[in-house]
Amino acid sequence: MTRSDNLKRLLRPRHIAFIGGRDLLDPIRSSRSTGFEGEIWVVNPNREELAGYKCYPSVAALPEAPDASFVAVRREATIEVVRELAARGAGGCVCYAAGFAEIGGDGRKLQDELAAAAGDLALVGPNCYGLLNYFDGVALWADQHGGRHVERGVAILSQSGNISLNLTMAERSVPLGYIISVGNQAVLGIHDLLDALVDDPRIAAIGIYLEGLSDVAGFSRAAARALDKGVPVVVLKVGTSALGAQVALSHTSSLAGTDELYQALFDRLGIVRVGSITGLLETLKLLATVGPIGGPRLSVFTCSGGESALIADLAERAGLEFTPLSKEQADDLRRQMTVFTTIANPLDYNTAIWGDPPALERCFTTVMGGDYDVSVLLIDYPDPTHCDPAGWDASVDGFIAAHKATGCPAVVASTLPELLPASTRERVLANGLVPLQGLSETVEALGAAVDYGRRREALLADGNQAALALPAPGATPQDPAVLDEWRAKQILAACGLTVPKGRLTTATEAPRAAAEIGFPVVLKAVGANLAHKTEAGAVVLGLESEEQVADAASRMRDNLSEAGREPGGFLVERMVTGAVAELIVGVKRDDSFGLALVVGSGGILVELARDSTALLLPTNRQAVVEALASLKAAKLLSGYRTGRKGDFEAAVDAVMAVAGYAEAHRDRLVELDVNPLLVLPAGAGVVAVDALIRMAD
Repeated sequence: MTRSDNLKRLLRPRHIAFIGGRDLLDPIRSSRSTGFEGEIWVVNPNREELAGYKCYPSVAALPEAPDASFVAVRREATIEVVRELAARGAGGCVCYAAGFAEIGGDGRKLQDELAAAAGDLALVGPNCYGLLNYFDGVALWADQHGGRHVERGVAILSQSGNISLNLTMAERSVPLGYIISVGNQAVLGIHDLLDALVDDPRIAAIGIYLEGLSDVAGFSRAAARALDKGVPVVVLKVGTSALGAQVALSHTSSLAGTDELYQALFDRLGIVRVGSITGLLETLKLLATVGPIGGPRLSVFTCSGGESALIADLAERAGLEFTPLSKEQADDLRRQMTVFTTIANPLDYNTAIWGDPPALERCFTTVMGGDYDVSVLLIDYPDPTHCDPAGWDASVDGFIAAHKATGCPAVVASTLPELLPASTRERVLANGLVPLQGLSETVEALGAAVDYGRRREALLADGNQAALALPAPGATPQDPAVLDEWRAKQILAACGLTVPKGRLTTATEAPRAAAEIGFPVVLKAVGANLAHKTEAGAVVLGLESEEQVADAASRMRDNLSEAGREPGGFLVERMVTGAVAELIVGVKRDDSFGLALVVGSGGILVELARDSTALLLPTNRQAVVEALASLKAAKLLSGYRTGRKGDFEAAVDAVMAVAGYAEAHRDRLVELDVNPLLVLPAGAGVVAVDALIRMAD
């Protein structure tokens, strides 16, 4: 069998072998208490029985090759046990032992030996808590856990063992189907597990606590399949600083650090990104229970003007909309409510109908029957030891009835996470609504559910979801060389970019060249060691005569010579004026992601404005249009203040030309910078006035 086949056996086993000693007591008992109905075998050569089960002396002595195994022996012995399982034809295993690659040194060597011993065995770990399958009652898990059986739910993959443990204990009514602590990923990576879980029809959404990916291309293939199948993937990505970003020659590399590339990957694949553990859980709960939400139109019921103001502020930032009530709805509500009620969306129904189930149902139904994509009841329960919750229960009952009457997707949410009791959450879920805990988390989840549906539809519109997957990054080109500006511009001009009229010449011939080109001109020193000309004093703008050109060339040559940076020539170009905006268009190579295209505000604003976005290559025109439109600089292109619109389509053409060149030279290109790309008024095109290319022969 292939490893993929064996992974399916591991995830839904018919029988489990527990291999080890006292560390097996909790996992064995847990599998039975969680509901596993298959065979359980125990391997321990030194015991007659363990946890009430007969012990077999070895893997070879088992009745048949186990589908799943939990290996809890010391690290050196783990390698031998894994070798025996592979030889026996076992499906897969969880390796609990630590002391492998995470400690460096000899641990890395031992992990390599473990991976070699596994062969086609589907191995999770080492250095992990393991795997929980609450659908089938499988607990290949080294500790206690807090989940329970579900028929349909979510899967969570985690690169932190303790966080995966904590997630099972969360009091949030998330229907956990799988929890997998991936450990060191010696054999199975997150991408392998994601790819397998996508095919399980019981899984409604998949969450990932992510520190980093070992195989970005493999992950992209699995995530593209998830998108195609309509299984949302929600990621909490930690380690967002750019400290690990490689320092390179171009501005592009400083703009596109590691986190920007991960964001580009998530955007490309329709992956939902959240900012907290609680956001991960609430978003998964919403997507698993209600699914993607069809649009941003939101109606909200509160018992407080303060709650209305809070959710209004949060919802606006999440892209949600409070569609006003229609005249008919408003008139109906005025007949129902007291004169003290403000008829609006959000609707503060206050004490006018508090505790009156028929009145509450009528009020909620009046609103929820309108043109809304989702309705939310904000309600915070009191401590039942101090207060009678009957009034709160009446609101929830009325909301449930209105949901059933209108069919509007519905959320019962608390502003404070702890103020939505378990009994209410279960009642809400049983009636087809979703309980969400925490106002910020609620709005984040709602925004994510709307964005996922919209993003998925757009990404799959052309029916070519296979194109979303990334190619393998390939080997980093060796000994790349920097092409001087003249050569870089000639190459890009041949690919379709417009460059200024210019000539490569000497300091002596520069004045005459300038006169023939036409004033005003720009003078630049050219050389592979002059990537950043402004800092080096290697560029002078706005020269109006031959005398000015001669003087500038002489001073520039002398200054550069004194600095040990002898120019290889001088570039005289016609100065381009009248630009509406300046952009940067660049390409950088990353060892994990391959080639990334970066567009942003250019010129002197590159580092100051930090207005950029990244796309992973290959890309398409629509993605480039969206990237340019997302920039702050897009306001300038649309005629902000001056009224002069920029040539947006020409800018898109230029970006696509750069992307095409990069793709054609994927095996050789290391980095490329066009900065600035001057965007002229509509119909006048764009001009690349500076360029840098670094590539291998």
